[in-house]
Amino acid sequence: MGKRNIGFIGGGNMAASIIGGLTGDSEEYTVYAYDPDTEKLSGLNREFGVQPCASNAELLEKVDAVVLSVKPQVMQAILTSLKDVYSQYTPVIISIAAGIRCNQILNWLDCDGAPCIRVMPNTPALVRTGASGLFALNASLAQKKMAESIMHAVGITVWLEDESLIDSVTAVSGSGPAYFFYLMEAIYDAAIKNGLSESVANTLTLQTALGSAKLALNSDVDFKTLRQRVTSPGGTTEAAINKLKQHNFSELVENAVTQAVNRSKELSRDK
Repeated sequence: MGKRNIGFIGGGNMAASIIGGLTGDSEEYTVYAYDPDTEKLSGLNREFGVQPCASNAELLEKVDAVVLSVKPQVMQAILTSLKDVYSQYTPVIISIAAGIRCNQILNWLDCDGAPCIRVMPNTPALVRTGASGLFALNASLAQKKMAESIMHAVGITVWLEDESLIDSVTAVSGSGPAYFFYLMEAIYDAAIKNGLSESVANTLTLQTALGSAKLALNSDVDFKTLRQRVTSPGGTTEAAINKLKQHNFSELVENAVTQAVNRSKELSRDK
């Protein structure tokens, strides 16, 4: 199989992270991009060797797959302006725009049977440790593998059978980094209040978060068992866990994630 041509409409941070993954470890892809910000486009060319296009229409003529990486509020205007040229080439659509459903994308392109793959990535993709949920409509196995390969450049992928589950992925992994940052922020603040310097509190919080994630990734047991292994009866960890249980920590997290799911659904309906 020869090189595949991948195009990016939009050159923001998430697009740049995916492009960096694609061009950094493989020569499998030739990457094209268009962004109205010419400085941003020039930067992608200098840093990653991206082939700049003069317009979105020119980009569609060149690629096997197009990654839609623009803000949701401008998606409709961009796609409706491209429906004529898209119908001539029909590259696989891979959308990383939050809240925009595949059928909306295809309606705006006036091409209901075209292959569309919707992706919910998260910000750790910026350091190639992302987690992405994918849903495919009208896509062949080869097209799904191509989308999976693109997102593997910045992390792991999971496939969803129902597009509505994108809302759950949004709440768990899309919003999830903020939950962990919030917990890290709270641990850091508590460490300082208990006498540690800012530098020591920061170092210990970061390394503990990193080490815990690595330990879980390399373990063959579930999260509950890992927690129990750290929690000695009558010890310091048990005292802390009991305080969290006293304030219904698990229920609070469940309610927060459910709230995020519901908000994701609301935002999708508003589009």
